[in-house]
Amino acid sequence: MTKHTRFPSPYDLAAPKGAEGWEKLYPYYLVFQDGLRKQEEAKFWFCDSQHWPSPFKPFDTVAVEFACKCLGQYNTRHYLIPPANGVDYRIHNGYCYMSPVAVAPDLIPARVPQFLERAGYYFQNWDRLLVNWHKKVRANIAELESLRFEKLPEVVPLSWVTEGSGLDNTFGLMETYDRAIQLLYKTWQYHFEFLNLGYAAYLDFFGFCKEQFPSIPDQAIAKMVQGVDVDLFRPDDELKKLAKLAVKLGVVDALKSGSVSEALKNVADTPGGADWIAAWKQAQDPWFNFTSGNGFYSTDKYWIDHPDIPLGYIRDYIARVEIGEDIERPTAKVASERERITSEYAELLDMDARAAFEGKLGLARTVFPYVENHNFYIEHWSMGVFWRKMREFSLMLHKEGFWEHPEDMFYLSRQEVRDALFDYCNAWGVGTDPIGPKHWPAEITKRRAIMSALATQPPQPALNEPPTIITEPFTIMLWGITTERVNRWLNGASEKGKLSGMAASPGLVEGRARVVRSADELGSIEEGDILVTPVTAPSWAPVFGKIRATVTDIGGMMSHAAIVCREYGLPAVTGTGNASSIIKTCQMLRVDGSTGEVVILP
Repeated sequence: MTKHTRFPSPYDLAAPKGAEGWEKLYPYYLVFQDGLRKQEEAKFWFCDSQHWPSPFKPFDTVAVEFACKCLGQYNTRHYLIPPANGVDYRIHNGYCYMSPVAVAPDLIPARVPQFLERAGYYFQNWDRLLVNWHKKVRANIAELESLRFEKLPEVVPLSWVTEGSGLDNTFGLMETYDRAIQLLYKTWQYHFEFLNLGYAAYLDFFGFCKEQFPSIPDQAIAKMVQGVDVDLFRPDDELKKLAKLAVKLGVVDALKSGSVSEALKNVADTPGGADWIAAWKQAQDPWFNFTSGNGFYSTDKYWIDHPDIPLGYIRDYIARVEIGEDIERPTAKVASERERITSEYAELLDMDARAAFEGKLGLARTVFPYVENHNFYIEHWSMGVFWRKMREFSLMLHKEGFWEHPEDMFYLSRQEVRDALFDYCNAWGVGTDPIGPKHWPAEITKRRAIMSALATQPPQPALNEPPTIITEPFTIMLWGITTERVNRWLNGASEKGKLSGMAASPGLVEGRARVVRSADELGSIEEGDILVTPVTAPSWAPVFGKIRATVTDIGGMMSHAAIVCREYGLPAVTGTGNASSIIKTCQMLRVDGSTGEVVILP
């Protein structure tokens, strides 16, 4: 077998049939440029399908752009992370590719004292600053919620004339759209204010442990900071409480009947049902601002807008409660294991080393909850409100004839949407018809076809020549991009019937595979299945009480699947590359989360 040493160049990678011209859907700075071929081919790019597993509609790239830009600014301009600047990114054939930007070795020493001063201030004042962060984020969400997009009236109100306001309704409408985009931008500024520091503290503890205990497994280090209570689990906890309350109040039969509206009506008519309805409504704000996806796509379904999703989980929990099953996470067991491992390694250190160990571990445990918690407040709650407001805006222009379907706006870039809005406002002011209704429907039809074609071809896992050895810690920890994994991408699995990935959560189990490619397929999971999927999402937590293990295509030691499986005490193998393509539903698997091996059994 020929050994491959490089991946295709983006300049040689053809678009799927029917997707020709896809580059025009995105801003020039998001696509590879012919004039920069030499520079771009000198970089190694990997596909970040962990965060962005589907091709992007033009408008949806706003989240990619803001997320990647703000990630970079905190490394590069705020805290001056000594070895790492930002992550460069491009869209190719609809998918996002990333290339970490390292700091030149000779510049690292000068950044160290600046990092210690800046990051040190946050570490020393973490609790106070985090309280302020919650206030800022909630205020930002509230302002997003307050935005209103209203059709332009026949004439401006008379009072605006008599009061001499000097403005018309188009000013407020255009300002509101611009404000929505700026509030989203602020959302992502806040997102990374603490996140990179959380990872940095963990990596510092990780590196210390590797120095002191060269043979320590990565899992053992991760388990020393696990078992913390985080808000990201709160939506699932609320569903469990509602399931138990339904059994206690005797409203189970009513709750199981028909659609959401039918079930809620039947519960309300049942003795004790009013208490359950009150608890249901209380749980919604804010915990139902939770998406079955990852928050980066306008098509993601949020519980608050699709109550059939949380009700389905509640019905499943009820069935388990009724047979006496414990549906709670094994938090006490996880915490006990955390303390056991911590104590065993601490006892191996002398007094000075132990003091350093305890200090670094204490910091990692203090900051680690943010690594998961921010996800609820940003990707779920904030992004959910933003997408809802954009759908309202799209619906308004749809009613004005700009596009055929209520959500067609997302086939335009955010700058094109601004142009369409000015077209609408301009025609209103001049007293003519807007051009958009004649221009956009046909263009959107073409773009819809291109997007459909892009979705027919999975992305290349990486582009260009990889480094001989991958050492960048964020790339390994978050995305699971290791030297071994890259070689596996290039040259395939070493043995038929066996797959290998990152040993993300310990344990050895056998069971039936259930391949799930989207949240819409979660209902097919049965008790005792092994979940096989490209990537998991936080809102999938209700199924972790049913499965025996998780196997993912992508993700590292700090990916969502790895963290959640450790909290549930389930084996996990992440970053296999292609498990969801090779494994078929109902095949029997042996999953070893301690070695990272997955075997397809006869």
